[in-house]
Amino acid sequence: MTTPPPATGERVLVVDDEADIVALVAYHLAKSGYRVSTAGTGPDALDAARRERPALVVLDLMLPGLSGYDVLEQLRAGDATRDVAVLMLTARREEPDRIRGLSLGADDYLTKPFSPQELVLRVGAILRRVGAAGASPADHLVVGPLEIDTAAHVVRVSGQAVELTPTEFKLLLTLAERRGRVQARTHLLQTVWDAAPDIQTRTVDMHVQRLRAKLGVAGDLVETVRGFGYRLRAPQNRGA
Repeated sequence: MTTPPPATGERVLVVDDEADIVALVAYHLAKSGYRVSTAGTGPDALDAARRERPALVVLDLMLPGLSGYDVLEQLRAGDATRDVAVLMLTARREEPDRIRGLSLGADDYLTKPFSPQELVLRVGAILRRVGAAGASPADHLVVGPLEIDTAAHVVRVSGQAVELTPTEFKLLLTLAERRGRVQARTHLLQTVWDAAPDIQTRTVDMHVQRLRAKLGVAGDLVETVRGFGYRLRAPQNRGA
């Protein structure tokens, strides 16, 4: 397995009620250069996230106090934590459980049992795309009622700000930069998620569904190309 590049000291919060898993994950993340905090319950996870402002939360779904789903929902609802990246850890392999987490705004998921090395690689991939989410040669993209300020990391629809997760922003930006051109699901996985092309494309579908809902009247700009992928339609009357 490829060795991940040295981390730059980002804070990662590891949340799990199994002490041995917490210790294993924390060890490998710290060894890779991350600053690691831990929590064993849902309420403790929220307190730590609000207090420490981690760059990423490794979040188990089966937690005492509050479930991982509840924690994720509250993270996304909070002004101070809505942009925190989240990697779900779950023993549940059923698709509905994964879809629920992704629809609530998780950036990625990993099923138990897992490889610690793969977890470190996933964490690094998420943080790289979060860091690159606002990087673009154009500081301002306009597509119909949709405006993307890449420098300020702000999206507006008809002048109203829309709150997106880092992954949703990167997905939208990728489609907008290549508007009018069809983007295959596998290509989006590689570009937005830094994922190998054999990873399930359902991840893309769920994020597109959530993105459309958040964009409201601009959601129809994101078109499904059956059997292939998605594209951001360029309205003819705007010359976008």
